[in-house]
Amino acid sequence: MRVHSLAVVFAGGIFLLTAGCSGDTASTAGSSSVAVDGGPPATVDLHNHPSEGPHHGTLVELGNEEYHVEVIHDAASVTVYVLDSSAKNAVPIDSSDVTINILHDGTPEQFKLLASPEAGDPSGKSSRFTLADAELAGHLDEEGAAPKLSVTISGTPYRGEIKHDHDHSSHDHAH
Repeated sequence: MRVHSLAVVFAGGIFLLTAGCSGDTASTAGSSSVAVDGGPPATVDLHNHPSEGPHHGTLVELGNEEYHVEVIHDAASVTVYVLDSSAKNAVPIDSSDVTINILHDGTPEQFKLLASPEAGDPSGKSSRFTLADAELAGHLDEEGAAPKLSVTISGTPYRGEIKHDHDHSSHDHAH
């Protein structure tokens, strides 16, 4: 009887050892997390999206988050800052302007913001672009304006959608 009991225990142990190695993905369907050797814990966000720029403006992703621009505006002007992939550091570029396209009452309008280099920008480059235009500043917040920004960085054209945060409790507008 002792030999029979050992055989049952041995067979059960073999079963438990091989059950996790079957390669059957259905066996993990009910589990809430799966451990992967060498991978991060399941609770880690592998792709952290920046949510706010250094000037507390609206961030626009360019390309596959290769760059960002930050859009700041008050009632009379609009300023755009070109930032790196982390949306933390200024990126001076060769372009003399950036373009914002909007729809106003269903009609497309285009606005060019001219280079306005910051003190630390190298000669001939700018990380800041500005336009004193109350019309553009007012239209950016309009429902259905669908503002889009276009800029060329190092010979590559980029385009991004300006998604305005309509929860005005998180920032201040002068309008």
